[in-house]
Parts: sequence; C-alpha cells; structure tokens
Amino acid sequence: LPREPIYGLGEWATRYAPDLLGLTEGQVGLLNDDRVGRALDKLFAADVSSLVLSVATNVVKEFGLRWDELHNDSTSVSFFGAYLDAARERCVLGRPTLAVTFGHSKDHRPDLKQLLFILTVTADGGVPLHFRAASGNVTDDTTHRDTWDLLCQLTGRRDFLYVADSKLATRENMAYLHQHQGRFVTVLPKTRREDAAFRALVTTGQVAWRPLWKKTDGDGEIIDIYSTNAQPTTSTEGYRLVWYHSRRKAEQDAVTRSARIERTLKELAELRDKLRSPRTRYRQESKVADAVAAILASHGAEKLIVAEVEPNEMETFRQARRGRPGKETPYVRKVTTRFDLTCRIDDAQVAEDAKSDGVFPLITNVTDLSELELLKTYKRQPTIEKRFSQLKTDFEVAPVYLKAVHRIQALLSVYFFALLVESLLERELREAMQRKGIDSLPLYPEGRACRWPTARRVLDLFEPIQRHTLTHGKCPSKVLITDLTRVQRRLLNLLGLPIKNYGH
Repeated sequence: LPREPIYGLGEWATRYAPDLLGLTEGQVGLLNDDRVGRALDKLFAADVSSLVLSVATNVVKEFGLRWDELHNDSTSVSFFGAYLDAARERCVLGRPTLAVTFGHSKDHRPDLKQLLFILTVTADGGVPLHFRAASGNVTDDTTHRDTWDLLCQLTGRRDFLYVADSKLATRENMAYLHQHQGRFVTVLPKTRREDAAFRALVTTGQVAWRPLWKKTDGDGEIIDIYSTNAQPTTSTEGYRLVWYHSRRKAEQDAVTRSARIERTLKELAELRDKLRSPRTRYRQESKVADAVAAILASHGAEKLIVAEVEPNEMETFRQARRGRPGKETPYVRKVTTRFDLTCRIDDAQVAEDAKSDGVFPLITNVTDLSELELLKTYKRQPTIEKRFSQLKTDFEVAPVYLKAVHRIQALLSVYFFALLVESLLERELREAMQRKGIDSLPLYPEGRACRWPTARRVLDLFEPIQRHTLTHGKCPSKVLITDLTRVQRRLLNLLGLPIKNYGH
C-alpha cells in the first residue's frame, strides 16, 4: 500500500454531489482521516465474517445467483513500511488480528510485507460471494479447508463444485473435501509422481490422444484445440485423473522454456565474468559448483543446460628476498587454481522436453461430468483473476496508509463489497444484452464495439456527467444536469434505471 494519507478521501468526495454519497453538504467536510479511522474500527469490531456471509446470502436471493460452482483463489496485498507493531498476530477490540509479514509474494515483491486476500466467486458472472484475509506468511494449501467450511455455511449445501488451483491438490485437502461429501476440481501439481510418469509415456509415444474441443472466439476463429487421453487414469489416492493437451499451451510452453534458457545462460555468463575477475571470491571448486547448481535450479534448467566447471592452474613467481633482481636472484614459484565455466544447451533434452508441451492434468472426485465439461469448468477459473486485476488496478488496493492492522483488515472488506457491486453491474448489463440480442455496445473510444462491457468502462462513460445548482436572488434554485448521450441512455435502459431520475 503506497504512503498516501487517508484524508485524501475527503478531497475525493468533494468531486461528487453529497446526496449521491448519502451525505449533506456540511458532512463532506467532516470526512477526515480520524472519522474514517473510527469507522474502520467499528467495522472491524462488527464481525466482518458474519457481515460478508449475510450480504452474500441476500445477494444470491436478490439476483438469483447460482452457486452450484464456486471458484477460489488468493492474491497478496503488499505494504510499504516496516509495520513492526503488526508483525505478529494479536487481539484488538476483542477480535484477532492478522500479521503483516513476509511470505510468498504473488506481486513478485519479496522485499515487502504482505497480507493474503482470499476470494471465492461464482461461475455465474464471476460474482464474489466470500472473502477473508490471512496473515502474510500463510500458505495457500492451508486455507482451503476453512474456506470450504465457510462456503458450506453460506450455501447451506455440500454438493457445490469447488474449483481451485494446484494448492488444493494436497492429499489432506482432497481427502477432507471427499470425506465430507464435497466435490472438487483442481490441477495436479508437477511435483507429483503421476505427472512425471505420464510425461514419460508421452515422450515415448505411448499416449493416444482423442480430439475433444475446438475453442473459438466471438468471430468464430479457432483460438485453441484440445485433446484428451483416450485411456482413463486415476491418482494414487484413487481420484479421477484426466489428461489434456492444448495446442495454445504447447506454444506458450515452448516460449516459456526458451525464456528460461535465455535467463539461465545470462546468469551463467555473469557468473563466468566473476570467475575471471582478479578479485573473484570463488576460490574453491565446490563453491563454484554450488553457484552453478543454484542458477540452474532457480530456472528449472538442470536438464536443459550442461554447465562444466574447468579448473586452470596459473603460475606466478616472486623474488625470494628483497633487492634488485639479477642473474643469481632466486625466485619462488606459486601455483593457484582459477576456474572457468563452459555452458551449452542440451538440444536432445530440449527436444525430449518439448514432446510433452501443452500437457496438463485435472484431478477430481467428480464422476458425473464428461472430460469436456470438466475442462470448461476449470477454464472458468481465470474469471477470479479478473477480480484481482480490478482490485489492484481500478481500486489500486489501496491508496491509503494505515498503521493499525485491524483497520487494514476492515478496509479490505470494503474492497470486497466494492468488487461485489462492480461484478453485479457487469452481470446485469451482460444478461440484459443477451436477453435483447445485443452483440456489442459502442463503449470504446471512437465508438468502437465492446462485446463484454466491464464496470470500469461503464463508470468511465458516466464520469463526465455534471450537476449544477443555479440560484439567483430569491428565485427558486434550478438544477442543471449534463444531457445524457444516446449510449448513456441505452445503458440506463439495459440496467433498468429510470432516465428522468438520473443525477437527482
């Protein structure tokens, strides 16, 4: 979180009509950092978890959301500053607080402390139904059981399909859900033995692929082709294991491997320069070998690049005693060992590795869905990434600087409710377009077509609307509102909002 003062909220509020924010003109000036901080105190003490569950339950009833399929993921929220008082969990206002501390950063900022933001959305429009925050050093694989229990409490059922990334695929997590009548779909991690064994079969040509799905875009152009393994398999725990091949993923895997090789060779070249430096610290062969191994392991290139450490003996001579050198001057010979590094790409191993490009496995305890239905279910998982993108771009999570961790936790819940409102706006608009057979709306600059309107695009379109109150002497005040464009009127009609009342 950048160091921006929370009193900036008052300045933001002055740009909008006070009554539209639920305020009077005199109350806008009272929107200062102390008042907002006290409001966050009240929110934290009000049991945010129960509030989230209550709001989600009412949203489902009001908008008719389906919760037969729920997607879960998490992201890290990074913080600038030491946060020494928030580095450990404690109790404030009678409730436990989280620890703002170091952990696995999904923002690729290991130098910053963080909290974990865990979100669950529906497959029906990607609407956030539940969120919770966790300490910065909490790992994803330990959060799924508690999250699933809360979702059972929210939905009042256990048969919803729970979809998550590979951190769900631990033996403990899958066993817990399966034993409690839960249904799950996730990706099998590459660290599992089943993955290595299957890829070995692929490279030796022992796997028969069956065409499954040609995925097309809105224009009917093929963007990916999927195949599935013709022979059903199971995991060591007995769960259903379905293997897929994606043509697009195969292309991406090839690009990723080339990038890994390039980065590895660059770091090895930098290490070689250090070895050749007269002030090198690498004086022992074991130390050089460890440095090489660390570079290869960091990029997963141990099998793709062959690096050899070559010792070279260097002779130096110096006078045995002081004085001007002559024909009879004795010299002492000193032999030192310096190291060089040679690297090459193992083309045969690269070709072998390329044979399994595009392969990925889904593991599930669901037996009543076909291979194609399972694939499409998991392909809806990126919807949650769009919500995280909104969280960190549209809302800049968060343009404030708070020292009290309990206020940070309360503020994160505010962001959840903002995400909820935005996603419902998108869902209502897109469903209205579908009902009325509208393929696109001219929402982009120059009136270009937009097939999937986002809340950000809609809000930006209404940003120029202004309201002015004109007063003259004792005459009644007159309210002047910017005339709505044709597109703005159309959007309001689709959302079921009365045009004549807009802005009043």
